[in-house]
Amino acid sequence: MTEHFAITEQAIDPNALREQLTQKANCGAFCSFEGWVRDHNDGKNVDYLIYSTYPELVLSQGNAVIEQAKRQFAIEDAVCVHRVGRLDIGDMAVWVGVTAGHRDAAFAACRFIIDTVKAEVPIWKQEFYADSQHQTAWLANPEAL
Repeated sequence: MTEHFAITEQAIDPNALREQLTQKANCGAFCSFEGWVRDHNDGKNVDYLIYSTYPELVLSQGNAVIEQAKRQFAIEDAVCVHRVGRLDIGDMAVWVGVTAGHRDAAFAACRFIIDTVKAEVPIWKQEFYADSQHQTAWLANPEAL
């Protein structure tokens, strides 16, 4: 299995990731998704987030999602990077990119990857609020933050 899912404590560079994916002349489509930290949730003002995980398990499961997308959709390649550690408002938390021969497959695979990562890959998110409280959820939990 190729490593196309990564976690990082550093800021995500979408331009470098896009360039990594778009080097093949046989691809006519590129689709990406960026998820950012917003300043509110459920009527509360969010100060910052902390994402945490068990790296070996997350990498294995994340790469399995990418491989599943490659089998299920007519795509050339895909990459997903998720931040861990403290993220401030406006920071990019996750990036997904997909290349394919045609746009339909690229759109569908990109949506599948982000939805499946959020539903199945064990990443924990703690939200810290302006009122000094916090809440923790596993992103795969349907009741997650």
